[in-house]
Amino acid sequence: MPLPAPDDLSPAPEAPYGPPPPRALPSAEALTAEILRQAGGGRSITPEDVARALGGEDWHPLMAPVRNAAFALAREGRLLVLRKGKPVEPEGVKGVIRLAIPGDDA
Repeated sequence: MPLPAPDDLSPAPEAPYGPPPPRALPSAEALTAEILRQAGGGRSITPEDVARALGGEDWHPLMAPVRNAAFALAREGRLLVLRKGKPVEPEGVKGVIRLAIPGDDA
């Protein structure tokens, strides 16, 4: 016996499972502004601090863009990249880093 025709031919609702839809990443200007805002005031921050502030619960995809924006600021001389408390060049740095404004007592 054939199935009855549906009364409503609207698309099925989205399933409540699976990965969330992709979202747009913050602009380079937004990343730069947040890094400089958080690093101001004489303290050092981590890239994770910035990613969490901008991404909320879904902050992991922002880690690479935040580090790239921080490295660009460091190449301009506007930010220090610290490894074990000492300034390092952004090229080739790996592992845990902190970010600070030059001249601040970070």
